[in-house]
Amino acid sequence: MKKQIFLSAFFLALSLNAHAQSGDLASDITGVSDEKLQEITKEKSQEKIADDRGVFSFLNFSFIKKPLSLLSSDSKEQEESSEVELETQQEQEKVKETPLERATRLAEQGDIEKELTLGYMYLYGQNGVDIDYQKAFHFYELAAAQNDIIALNNLGSLYFNGIGTDVNYEKASELFLKAAQNGSDDAAVNLAFIYLSSAQSQYFEPAIELFEQAAKAGNNTAKFMLGYAYYKGFVVEQDFHKAVRLIKEAADANFDEAHYIFAKIYANGEGITKNYGNAVKHYRAAISQGHISSMMELATILKEGKMFPQNLIQAHILYNIASVYGDKIAGEYRDSLEKVLKLEDLLEAQNTAEQYRPNPSELTKYIRQTFGQNICQYIDQNLTRKGK
Repeated sequence: MKKQIFLSAFFLALSLNAHAQSGDLASDITGVSDEKLQEITKEKSQEKIADDRGVFSFLNFSFIKKPLSLLSSDSKEQEESSEVELETQQEQEKVKETPLERATRLAEQGDIEKELTLGYMYLYGQNGVDIDYQKAFHFYELAAAQNDIIALNNLGSLYFNGIGTDVNYEKASELFLKAAQNGSDDAAVNLAFIYLSSAQSQYFEPAIELFEQAAKAGNNTAKFMLGYAYYKGFVVEQDFHKAVRLIKEAADANFDEAHYIFAKIYANGEGITKNYGNAVKHYRAAISQGHISSMMELATILKEGKMFPQNLIQAHILYNIASVYGDKIAGEYRDSLEKVLKLEDLLEAQNTAEQYRPNPSELTKYIRQTFGQNICQYIDQNLTRKGK
């Protein structure tokens, strides 16, 4: 099974626990029902939405999709491999292979599909086999030796994380580069983040070039990062129109950080007509996924009542939730609102906040678990070093 595997969230710590539930807060906090939020991705269902072709990282095993078994012994499989089977019925009856034994033999003989499948199975203990990182590494190495781009990318991830082998960032980078040169947008994105993490400016332009390559292939992570580079004027010349187009595509794929940045673009009228209503809509889409900065900014908007109708109850709810998820000043803002809210309104706000459960999209979960909670930092920190 051709499954991609990816880097862990290096250099950035995850601070928010992702839950698979959604509360009754869709209308009270986000202003959008779960069904409506899902429509964001359904509208582009024919596109490559979630960098979600079975992707996963090593930090969270909860949403891994089980592979279709390539180890079945049905008639179709028997026919496809008839040339390597024993020739006579009598010999087949004497020497019977288990599906696993047969898959292993074919993998050792160079069957890439079997190599990839066995690599996945041993990595995650699927289809009745125990986890065995050394065997997983072995089978991905066999497939990578045949220049399979998925195997090259996966083997690079194993080297990067030190799974089944010693940690080797140089080897990981070499494999990502080779895979990227052969057309892997996933490997291009992995390598681009490594370059941005280096803090050495000579790697910044190659990183943006890799994001451009991956974005053209439809990679939503790359679209956002390239769009954010245009938004900030990092390496490329600042261009709000290009930023709007790329970040919008990532928001349409339901990435929470893209919703957040797009909300700010609408609020400031940068490369697009200023529209506070649309800004609030995108803040809410990010909030539904647990985006703390969106909670804080929308709460302030609702408290002040300058950009959008004032709503102190919802502002209190958002500050309360943001405080629970670690924002240090959110609690102070929440407490200040308690002094002006009626008792019944305060109780309603507290009850609603208690019911909140973030519901991140598959794309958001993937990006958080692979590259960190706030991928804008990869660009922002380098702008800071350059004095911008």
